[in-house]
Amino acid sequence: MPRGDAMPAGRQGTGPMGQNAGMGRGRRGGAGPAGNCVCPSCGTKVAHQAGIPCVSMNCPKCGIRMIRE
Repeated sequence: MPRGDAMPAGRQGTGPMGQNAGMGRGRRGGAGPAGNCVCPSCGTKVAHQAGIPCVSMNCPKCGIRMIRE
């Protein structure tokens, strides 16, 4: 069988095509407004504020950058 006959024309395995190529289905951009930000160093938890990523907040106790719980 000649190479390329197994795929429809235009889909020769050269990469993603079309709109939103490379975007996974059902994936959300963020974790939503609920939940907590937690310090990976001391364990302090702070309520997550909508629109502010946890990684942009510093721990109020030790100053380390926080992560999403």
